Amino acid sequence: MTPSTALSDTFVFLRQFARTARTTGAIAPSGRALSRALVQHVRPGDPDRPRAVLEVGPGTGAVTRHLVQRLGPDDSLDLVEANPRFAEQLSTFLDHDPRMAEVTGRVRLIHGLVQEHVLGSYDTIVCGLPFANFPPDQIMAIFGQLLASLTPNGRLSFFSYSGGDAVCRFAPSQMLSRQALRESVERNLVERELVLRNLPPAWVYHLAAYPSPRPASGPARHTRESAD
Repeated sequence: MTPSTALSDTFVFLRQFARTARTTGAIAPSGRALSRALVQHVRPGDPDRPRAVLEVGPGTGAVTRHLVQRLGPDDSLDLVEANPRFAEQLSTFLDHDPRMAEVTGRVRLIHGLVQEHVLGSYDTIVCGLPFANFPPDQIMAIFGQLLASLTPNGRLSFFSYSGGDAVCRFAPSQMLSRQALRESVERNLVERELVLRNLPPAWVYHLAAYPSPRPASGPARHTRESAD
């Protein structure tokens, strides 16, 4: 991403945050370290079995740019974006950015809320939704939908900004949302990592598509990520 693109994306995020803070959830696009952590389970498929990838809440495409670099020659990518301004910018990016030329025809942009759409089956799902801002029933419904859309060996990766306990002191309503978030992911969680080099720092969670409670193989693995 060029400096001018990064500045433009940040300006768009700031404007959308000012207008719709609850659904935007951030004042700037995901940084490079956070983007890399989110897409680490996106791996090219075999020639005989193309892989399908879904990104929910791509915003202005900061993570998308890293996703397309990890797609195989026959893999596909679906993007679901509810914010009209972000969707418009994504459409322009997909149509005119030369880096997207190799994946033209294999990327589909879907407008609207993810829960309004019938999803396909995906090998990897990357999610950028601000779950802590959503009501508990919506959080549980979305995670149920996304986990049900994973293939048996699939992975779902999402992030949550660190410092949640401090936020709850100023916004007690988020306590129930964060509790619902923990309950929605705890049985499928296999790994989480702290990305320090992001504004603000964020926890990245990786979930597996277990149809029942996680096997008795010990607690989820915890690592720290600080790469740029």
